[in-house]
Amino acid sequence: MPLLLRSLHSPISALACPQPSSPPAKRGRRAALCLVLAASACAAWSPAAAQSGIWTWMGGSSTVPGSDEGQSGVYGTLGTPAAANIPGGRGAAAVWTDHSGNTWLFGGYGFDANGSVSYLNDLWELNPATNEWTWMSGSSTIGSSGGQPGVYGTLGTPAAGNVPGGRAVPSSWTDSSGNLWLFGGYGYDSVGALSTLNDVWEFSPSSKEWTWMGGSSTIGSNYGQSGVYGTLGTPAAANIPGSRYFSTGWTDSSGHFWLFGGYGFGGNGNYGYLNELWEFNPSMNEWTWMGGSSTVGSNCVVVNGVSSCGQPGVYGTLEMPATGHTPGGRETAIGWTESSGNLWLFGGSGFDANGSFGSLGDLWQFSPSTNEWTWMGGSSTPGDIGQPGVYGTLGKPAAGNFPGSRYYVASWADSSGDFWLFGGLGQDANNTGGSLNDLWKFQPAGALTSPAPGSTFTGSSVTF
Repeated sequence: MPLLLRSLHSPISALACPQPSSPPAKRGRRAALCLVLAASACAAWSPAAAQSGIWTWMGGSSTVPGSDEGQSGVYGTLGTPAAANIPGGRGAAAVWTDHSGNTWLFGGYGFDANGSVSYLNDLWELNPATNEWTWMSGSSTIGSSGGQPGVYGTLGTPAAGNVPGGRAVPSSWTDSSGNLWLFGGYGYDSVGALSTLNDVWEFSPSSKEWTWMGGSSTIGSNYGQSGVYGTLGTPAAANIPGSRYFSTGWTDSSGHFWLFGGYGFGGNGNYGYLNELWEFNPSMNEWTWMGGSSTVGSNCVVVNGVSSCGQPGVYGTLEMPATGHTPGGRETAIGWTESSGNLWLFGGSGFDANGSFGSLGDLWQFSPSTNEWTWMGGSSTPGDIGQPGVYGTLGKPAAGNFPGSRYYVASWADSSGDFWLFGGLGQDANNTGGSLNDLWKFQPAGALTSPAPGSTFTGSSVTF
C-alpha cells in the first residue's frame, strides 16, 4: 500500500481523484488512493473533547507493523464480543450509531484477518459501555479473488446469508427505527466485478440480517448503472440514483434520507461529477428526484490529463433562495442537518458557476419545506486554484470569516446545533494548497463562522 500513503504528501493538484479515460472499473490502485483519502470525511468526534483538548486512546494498536502497512483484524467468533477483537486498519468505511448508542462499522479499504488489503465487507458493532468489538457479518478475509462479492438474495427479503460486497465510500443513514442503511460506493457486485455501485441495503440490528432493498446487484456492461429519475418531485418505485461514490448524505427531521451528487453515472449512461438531489422515504422504499440535472452534461475540463464533466452551479444572489438555484456537480462535499430540518452543504471537489473545476469553498442551505437551495457564503467562482480562508482572530466570530476551499473534510454537528469542520485538503490563508489542520465552528442561526477556541486540535492557518 505504499502508493496510498506517500500520495498524501503530493501537491494538492495531484490529489484530485483520477478521472477515467477508461471505465471506472479499470482505474486500479490510483482509484484506491482517492477512496482511502475519504476516511477523513467519515471521521467524527465530540466537540466537547475538541474544546477541552483531552483525547483517550480506547483501543487498537499504537504502531503499524512496518512502513506503509497496517494492522490485520482480529475477528474472534462471529456474533461474540471480546476484548481482543478489533477491525483491521482501514479507511473510507461506513459508520452508523444505532438507537442504543452502539457504533457500527462496515467495510472500507484496508486489512483483513490475514493482512491482505482490499475492499472489505465485514460488519462490526462497538459497545461503548464495554469497549468491546463484535464481528457481526461479512467475511474475515478478502478471499482468493481479491475482494468479496455481494450475496443479494431476493429483493426485499431479509436472510441470514445476505451481505453487501466489499466496498469503500458508500453513503449511509440510520432510520427512525434504528435500522442501518447503505447505498452504493466503489466495490464488488454479486459476480465479483469491481466498479461503482448503486445497490441499497438495510441492516436490522435486532434480527442481525441484511436486506437488499433496491438498485442493481451487478455493475452491468457499462461499469456502472445509470440513474432512473422519473418525474421531478414525484416518488416512484422504479426510481433509483445511478451508481456513485463520494456523495453527500443527510437525514431530515421526518426520518427521510437525502443524497446529493458524488462521482458516478447520470441518466444518460455517462459518468462524471453529479449535482442531483434525491430524497428517499425508507417506509415506502421509494426515491424522489428533487433537483439538479439528470445528466453530467457537456461541461468538461481536463483534470490530471483526462476529460472530466459536470454541471456548473447556479448561485443566484447571496442569501436569496430560488427554485432554479443549485450547487454544481461535485464529490467529497460535507453536509449537516440543522435542528430546524434544513440541510447544509460545504465545499468538495467540482464545478463552480463558470464551469471551472477545482476545490470549492461555497456554503449552501437547502430547505426541504420549499425545495429551494440558497447560496449562503463563499465564492461562486474560485476557479481551478480555489479560494483562501479568511481566519480573522482566533476564537472570535466575525461575519467576514470563512474557511478556504477544501475537500476530504471531517465534520459533525454538536448538541447545540452548531456545525464543526476539521482539516481536509485545500487552501490556507495564503491560498497555498495542502493538508489542513484548522478547526472551525459554524453557527447557522447567526450566520457566523469562526475557528474554535485554542486547543490541541486548532492548527495554523498556513500549511507546508
